[in-house]
Amino acid sequence: MAQDLTDIAEAAGHLAQARRILVIGCSGGGKTTLARWLSTRFDLPFISMDREFFWLPGWNSRPRAEQRAMIAAKVDQPRWIMDGTNPSSFDLRMPRTEVVLWVRMPRLLCLWGAVRRWLKWRGQARPEMADGCPERLSLEFVRYIWTFERKFAPIVEAGLHEHAVPVLQIRSRAQMRQLLDLLSARP
Repeated sequence: MAQDLTDIAEAAGHLAQARRILVIGCSGGGKTTLARWLSTRFDLPFISMDREFFWLPGWNSRPRAEQRAMIAAKVDQPRWIMDGTNPSSFDLRMPRTEVVLWVRMPRLLCLWGAVRRWLKWRGQARPEMADGCPERLSLEFVRYIWTFERKFAPIVEAGLHEHAVPVLQIRSRAQMRQLLDLLSARP
């Protein structure tokens, strides 16, 4: 059963000691920015699931068996921070994860984040995406973001509840800033 972390200071303590951190959430919410910051702050290898496991050039999906083998090999490493939600691989990732950050921003903020990212990177692949996968914004992707809480969050919650891993849900930019401030102040 997942252990909900409700106190930001307590969560900061978990993060400061963790060697394997999972950052999940809806696209556009800021999970990659947060994961990259934590990677730098705690000198943890950054793993983008999109870049390293899921996508091949031309937005072609890597075969599922190959994805799972690659995920299993990465999570076996002693230290990492992994950016990516994908509940279908929780069985591989959760037993090795020490703390989960669920970036759970309001959908309008997620949509705005996705649009800003598209404007910045359109026509080129952003650093956390596989080469040959230029940034795009489709109606299907907008629909995914818009319906994330209703359709996908329950699946994420069910997957999290199968594992005894501390989970902090970050629901606002203010909470994220508070967490980052606490972590910045730690020696």
